Amino acid sequence: MQLSGADRRFLFLQGPHGPFFHGLGRMLRAAGAQVWRVGFNRGDRAFWPEAESFIAYRGTPQDWPEAFRCLIAEKSITDLVLYGDTRPIHAEAVRLAREAGLTVHVFEEGYLRPYWVTYERGGSNGHSRLMQTTVAEMQAALAKADMELPDAPARWGDMRQHMFWGALYHWFVLTGFWDFRNFRPHRKLTVGQEFWLYCKRLILMPFHRWERMLATYRIKHGGFPYHLVLLQLEHDASFQMHSPFSTMTEFLEVVVEGFAKGAAPHHHIVFKAHPLEDGRAPVARDIRRLARLHGVEGRVHFVRGGKLAGLLNHARSAVTVNSTAGQQVLWRGLPLKTFGAAVYAKPEFVSTQSLPDFFALPSRPDSRAYRDYRHYLLETSQVPGGFYSSRGRRELLRQVVDMMLQAEDPYEALRAGRAAPRQQLRLVK
Repeated sequence: MQLSGADRRFLFLQGPHGPFFHGLGRMLRAAGAQVWRVGFNRGDRAFWPEAESFIAYRGTPQDWPEAFRCLIAEKSITDLVLYGDTRPIHAEAVRLAREAGLTVHVFEEGYLRPYWVTYERGGSNGHSRLMQTTVAEMQAALAKADMELPDAPARWGDMRQHMFWGALYHWFVLTGFWDFRNFRPHRKLTVGQEFWLYCKRLILMPFHRWERMLATYRIKHGGFPYHLVLLQLEHDASFQMHSPFSTMTEFLEVVVEGFAKGAAPHHHIVFKAHPLEDGRAPVARDIRRLARLHGVEGRVHFVRGGKLAGLLNHARSAVTVNSTAGQQVLWRGLPLKTFGAAVYAKPEFVSTQSLPDFFALPSRPDSRAYRDYRHYLLETSQVPGGFYSSRGRRELLRQVVDMMLQAEDPYEALRAGRAAPRQQLRLVK
């Protein structure tokens, strides 16, 4: 049966910063589908240059549900496409789309980043089908696959492009506020504050680089055993929606106290910030304060972003809320303690010990089971490419459009033995 977009009508909501969604829409249109994009601010408008298929929403958040119902009925929409499923306008649209029987396509940052992105149907992260799928079910589905596993990537290949598109997007939103007066960002900060933080991060990158190099040098040449804490962005949806913490300070308090109670007195702890940490949360200051409070200040280190692989190579264990970087920990066979809902938080992989017990003698993951889990992801929801670099977008579009046009979602297609052919991984720079 020929793969075609005929009789399919796609409605796009908000996407990753940059031109990826527009390129995806053009490819779907080339496949025979009809495509529209709803924009909620001038940033959405800037990255969708085709005026005839752009639908500006200038109403209030309270009016959005009824407007969405009318829109999908008027356009006879069959498919909804969005990036992330937790921001309020997306969460409400997903709920209504399910009621109307639409197919919901969700994009997210890769569970196995940096050289893959995530494509799922219905939901991602804590709403993903992976949350209810056991390792045994994955292993049964893999009996029909023959793909070889690539090596675990060690860095995110398009970080600078990510920051550039983010700053440009917020500049458009800020300067075009008068055209979308009812738009409210899904985060606590104003658009102007978001724009300033992006610019500040770009300006300070050279200084942060030297600070990071010095901190990393001290850790690597210190000769002490250490545990690694993988920090996330406090405003990230996975942290806010799928964890027991509302602030990063709460998480830091639990970790430092657990380390002080359980770790051997010659062990150290290293907190690694997220590469996009912009200072809106007082992470470094809180770590210093908590280290003094619990009497471990000489054994606590903070690294501002940078590559993860070098620090993981010498770590004894790792702790996180639910960062996707936990996948790199498991790939290396290191013990991992998590606190939030994560697609990889299976009993075969992550520790169920109390935090003091974990720091005292951490239990190791079942590496063979994790290898099967990772294989399963690469055969299903993880698509080679990236949202932000031009090469990454080209790589992604070569495969993901066919996956969207298939009748089954990636997980069901693999189980049924009809998974889309997988191309060889190419490095995205």
